[in-house]
Amino acid sequence: MLNAVIIEDERPALESLLNTLSSVTDDVQVTARLGSVKESIEFLSQPNAVDLIFSDVQLSDGLSFEIFNKGNIRIPVIFITGYDEFMLNAFEYNGIDYLLKPVDKESLGKALVKYKMLEKHFTNHHSLANLMQYIGNHKKRRMIVKKGMENISLRLDDVVLFYTENKIVYVLDRWGKKYLADKNLGELEDELDEATFFRANRQYIVNINFIRGFKSYEKVKLILDLTLPDINHCIIISQEMAPQFREWMHNA
Repeated sequence: MLNAVIIEDERPALESLLNTLSSVTDDVQVTARLGSVKESIEFLSQPNAVDLIFSDVQLSDGLSFEIFNKGNIRIPVIFITGYDEFMLNAFEYNGIDYLLKPVDKESLGKALVKYKMLEKHFTNHHSLANLMQYIGNHKKRRMIVKKGMENISLRLDDVVLFYTENKIVYVLDRWGKKYLADKNLGELEDELDEATFFRANRQYIVNINFIRGFKSYEKVKLILDLTLPDINHCIIISQEMAPQFREWMHNA
């Protein structure tokens, strides 16, 4: 029996999914029905025997991507929504399939088959635990940032740098727009692709694709030259980090 959780804040959509699910298979047991980002993070952060999540994207308190971005949750997700604009985002947040509402039997059946094929592969060739590791440990290509009251899904390829100021972490994109991040630089460093992002010092993480070059500074340090015009940031690589930074640049 497959233990599943449904994250959906609209009652009619929830009932419709439950009915379609029961008509497609009797091998799925819905163990929890969650209706918000906050509730889902709290539930999924606790030890639970959950094999699969069905999740709407737009919830009453934000996008469901925040659940997997904040919660370090390693469970496969079938995203279900009324809009196709989030499709690319879904596969960066544990997504194995993306279904549009109203979900029909054929689409739901195919999504369950896809999950079972992944499960079988990892059970036969590695372990089922590796399926969760495979899905949860990939380096993200997008992140949720804030601009005022708005939650924005930002491509990491468009991020020039992350920096901290007065204990607040900001994100600067290629167009010079600034956003708020809800993680500290240490947490971001663990999630980001180390081939693309480098922790320059205690204040900055920088994207290699926006580094034009670097030069010596105070003999033993390095100062970066970024491609973004009119950027008001002076990024210094310390004496201790300079050798590692040079190697990172040369191996890129």
